[in-house]
Amino acid sequence: MSRTFTVSDSIVVHVRPADVYRHVSDPARMGEWSPENLGATVHGGGGRARVGMVFDGRNKRGAFRWTTRCTVTAVEEDRLFRFRVHAIGVRRPRIRGPIATWEYRFEPVPEGTRVTETWTDDRRGWPDVVAHAFDRVATRGRTFADFQRGNIRTTLRNLKKALEPGHGACAGPADAGGGGAH
Repeated sequence: MSRTFTVSDSIVVHVRPADVYRHVSDPARMGEWSPENLGATVHGGGGRARVGMVFDGRNKRGAFRWTTRCTVTAVEEDRLFRFRVHAIGVRRPRIRGPIATWEYRFEPVPEGTRVTETWTDDRRGWPDVVAHAFDRVATRGRTFADFQRGNIRTTLRNLKKALEPGHGACAGPADAGGGGAH
């Protein structure tokens, strides 16, 4: 069975691209939407996302917890945020190697913003049989592509719920010209 290396999904959020981008491009905030991520610590302090920015993401799946080291690889204000995961460990990310790339695209649409989240499996050097065995253990019987497809769907739904007006959101409507800050 061949591997699927990339999966993505999209959702329309009824706020401006700038408002969605501002939230998603802050790695410390991802834990508010992701079913696995608990947030992140940015090396050298926070601030605006920039290429080369390094952060450690804290993650959980059931009782298992781990930390990843990530580097931002692309930033286009209000349009694109991408980072690669290149180290992993239980308390500290000690095991280095290509793991995954995450990308978020923000496209203006009449209703607000189409957000597309994409996961790419960077473990291309792994033989398929080894990757499939590891994936089925780590995800309780599924491939990482199938597992991440569900995580992406959940993250996007949670992001929409958190940011849209009328859901206790902090960002204003797309046609209001602005959004609030947390």
